Amino acid sequence: MTNEVTLGLVGVGRIGVMHANNISALNGTEQDRTLAQDGVQVRLKLTDVAEEHARSVAVSVGAEFVGSVEELIASGVDGLVIATGTATHPDLIRAGVDAGIPVFCEKPVAVNVAESVPVLDYIREKNGVVQIGHQRRFDAGYLEAKRAYEAGELGWIHSVRAVTCDMTPPPVQFLATSGGLFRDCSVHDFDILRWLTGKEIVEVYAKGSNNGDPAIGEVGDVDTALAVVTFDDGTVGTVSASRYNGAGHDVRLELQGSEGSVLVGMDEQMAVRSAEPGVEFPTGTPHLTFAERFDQAYRSEMSAFVELVRGQRKNPCTPEDAVAASKVADAAQESLETGVPVRVAA
Repeated sequence: MTNEVTLGLVGVGRIGVMHANNISALNGTEQDRTLAQDGVQVRLKLTDVAEEHARSVAVSVGAEFVGSVEELIASGVDGLVIATGTATHPDLIRAGVDAGIPVFCEKPVAVNVAESVPVLDYIREKNGVVQIGHQRRFDAGYLEAKRAYEAGELGWIHSVRAVTCDMTPPPVQFLATSGGLFRDCSVHDFDILRWLTGKEIVEVYAKGSNNGDPAIGEVGDVDTALAVVTFDDGTVGTVSASRYNGAGHDVRLELQGSEGSVLVGMDEQMAVRSAEPGVEFPTGTPHLTFAERFDQAYRSEMSAFVELVRGQRKNPCTPEDAVAASKVADAAQESLETGVPVRVAA
């Protein structure tokens, strides 16, 4: 097995630049001890239609700029990382699969579930390997909660509460094409609930409000929403989200069981303050963005992809997993629009 891995990155917008930096930091440093112990060297080539910007990013991270996706794949990369707009994902996934190399693609697989299904069929037909970017699966808190649950330390789960709140909303131009708060934000919660509990969400009842920028409502979205979810064994939970959380970026998950409870995200940087007299916790500075909150998870996610490329691990997030979460998000959006509970598509 070679100790040199060359990754090709397509797209160097905000998330692409983050991936570029994280990939460049994998080279035998303390950023990733597993790869360092194996003496693995990770090389990076990248491309973007915004050539001048892409060349600048390449210089800043010590990568090689390549003029097009076709040239990038033909240059002999070992894995393809896709960080472009959602509409481009299906064709780029197919291109990587056709080249016979593992693919990492930011969620979702396609703009909607209907367009995702043919991509899943294509991947299966070609025996492709595609990892989808649901980075919470690599966060230490979620990993510990999963361990505790699977070890029986919580007993049987009676209640689940998931929270994802951005400090400020993204640009309205993004929201106009994102598919809505449940699809672009809460889908991470839907994925992590399936992954952590091993249970399927079978029904969703959602409500929402829009008390912030009226422009968000004008493009068909809400700025705050709550979904009551029912799992296949009858367990119930709530998934809430907001685009306006002035205290900071707030991501938490509470699992309450018959024997114990755990809370992911309860640390010194929680974006809350105690109302109890004499309680100073938390004392840290809250995270401002999702990139800060999940910095290490994103690094671990890319390290895992390198291990997948090298054949050292199973796929940590399959396209089927991502589409299953998107189906829950679709049901939540439909419930929001219709005002009635909606069954999740099989």
